[in-house]
Amino acid sequence: MAAMAASIKAWGLELGFDEVGISDIDLGGAEAGLLAWLDAGCHGEMDYMYKHGLKRSRPAELVPGTRRVISVRMSYLGGADADEVLQRPETAYVSRYALGRDYHKVLRARLQHLADRISVESPHGYRVFVDSAPVMEVALAEKAGLGWRGKHTLLLSRQAGSFFFLGEIYTDLPLPVDSATRGHCGDCSSCISACPTGAIVAPYRVDARRCISYLTIELKGAIPEEFRSLIGNRIYGCDDCQLVCPWNRFARPAAVADFTPRHGLDGAGLVELFLWSKVIFEERMTGSPIYRIGYERWSRNIAVALGNAVGVPMAVHALESRRDDPSPMVREHVLWALRQHHIPRTEGAV
Repeated sequence: MAAMAASIKAWGLELGFDEVGISDIDLGGAEAGLLAWLDAGCHGEMDYMYKHGLKRSRPAELVPGTRRVISVRMSYLGGADADEVLQRPETAYVSRYALGRDYHKVLRARLQHLADRISVESPHGYRVFVDSAPVMEVALAEKAGLGWRGKHTLLLSRQAGSFFFLGEIYTDLPLPVDSATRGHCGDCSSCISACPTGAIVAPYRVDARRCISYLTIELKGAIPEEFRSLIGNRIYGCDDCQLVCPWNRFARPAAVADFTPRHGLDGAGLVELFLWSKVIFEERMTGSPIYRIGYERWSRNIAVALGNAVGVPMAVHALESRRDDPSPMVREHVLWALRQHHIPRTEGAV
């Protein structure tokens, strides 16, 4: 099994993963933290965080027979300078992970190749995961020695910062495990201070209900008004806590072509994107992680960003063009945005 573990790591690197580690399945400590987080309601409307019961923290209950978890990471950073985009109110900011192809498909295919190759040498029962099931990927990666959980709750690596994806193979092979990595955040609290909405309510604890990534991706209804002006030009996700992290000076650019920005999303104008029709959105976002939020939420998010783009040429014109949008939610956000430009609500508008 020691030789097999070494081979698995070598094969993983050949498949484009930046690092591979192996852990056992004891997540008792992480389970207690998960339950406390859920009890506090910090998951917001993400019902999937609890509907599977304890399968999330007990791998052998999710996949019977599981004895080890093989964790991998793959860097995705790329595109125009993030800080510069955030400073341009006329430009849409899309979280760096979503600029290219859907990472679920990219990593899953490579993990499947890795699992199949293992089977050739040592037949095993397994299941592959990429952010697609109740899996505590950060806790498992931490146990596998790929890094430590930062105060923003993301995994941090001394070699690669945090701009990377994680994936897992649950296996019944009794592989030797790697040692967990000690944390290296120290007294730093840059991520906590940088969060625009104060979502990092304590070190290692995020209240999703305040998080811009949650508000622009997971939340299905209206974005609470108290957060709209704080969202700025972020139309899909937020990277602020990562951008200020000192460890991300070691972040590595994506080595996989699939993560190259598509359709100019690393610097597209808000007005241009808001004028996309549903057909254009679906054509261009097919194969992107953005596709899953749908055209209505996409429009909602951009309307908020346009409301924050006071003084940007054509912003008001773009908003006016969708004052009568078929979606009540989009209309409400458009009217809010127009009020930020001091455009009065028309009589009878909803």
